[in-house]
Amino acid sequence: MDQYERLCKRIIEEGSWVENKRTGIRCLTAINADLEYDVGNNQFPLVTTRKCFYKAAIAELLGYLRGYDNAAQFRAIGCNTWNANANENEAWLNNPARKGKDDMGRVYGVQGRAWQRPDGSALDQLKKVVNNLSQGIDDRGEIITFYNPGEFHLGCLRPCMHTHTFSLLGDTLHLTSYMRSCDVPLGLTFNMPQCFVLLALMAQITGHKAGKVFHKIVNAHIYENQLAPMQDVQLAREPYPMPSLQINSDIKSLEDIETWVSTDDFSVENYQFHPAIAYPFAV
Repeated sequence: MDQYERLCKRIIEEGSWVENKRTGIRCLTAINADLEYDVGNNQFPLVTTRKCFYKAAIAELLGYLRGYDNAAQFRAIGCNTWNANANENEAWLNNPARKGKDDMGRVYGVQGRAWQRPDGSALDQLKKVVNNLSQGIDDRGEIITFYNPGEFHLGCLRPCMHTHTFSLLGDTLHLTSYMRSCDVPLGLTFNMPQCFVLLALMAQITGHKAGKVFHKIVNAHIYENQLAPMQDVQLAREPYPMPSLQINSDIKSLEDIETWVSTDDFSVENYQFHPAIAYPFAV
């Protein structure tokens, strides 16, 4: 699992400085990165050069799959990553669409589970994909997208990981996931295990073998205030072997994911890691 470290080194060695208007913090930026995760062979892409909190990442994914729109819902299942964007983002606080404390608006899972059609009805993208794959159908459009430009003004943040495409080859399910923007020191350590778990869960509930995740990132960046700990501390460490992930085999349906599944249904084996690093988070 050194592809993460290779990407970090590439950004530092080849990246360009870009001013970020939303955060006011410069980013060292590289364009186009491709990562792969072997779900079939259970090579869990959890960064080892610092401690990563995989259960919070899985909790966030569960919230997306359930269509959550409130930071309190995420907190209740063990994820605090939406507190700042829901309650400290000045533009969102002044947005008349905001419903109150902890409201996130129509972001991520809301779009995936309740995309609004022109007639006002809701389209459940995730359910369509699950139903098709469960029947062995791949119409080359087994796509879930959170990217709805017409409703950006109704949410606290545009989606970074915005689209997931599932591909069924025989009895093996693969996933291609697309990111428009990636905070590599912080966000990517969440996104990698989330992609892995998404494919593993979808394969499990639709009755297929899990194959590989192909993770495509357009804008990969390290914020200026993250550069020193990344360069001087994390990249000076030697990665450990990759761990494996165990998922409760009783998870058999989308309804299970919606109702009772928790982070207790996921466990990592043989995770060796270096000490945690407190990277600053840009709101």
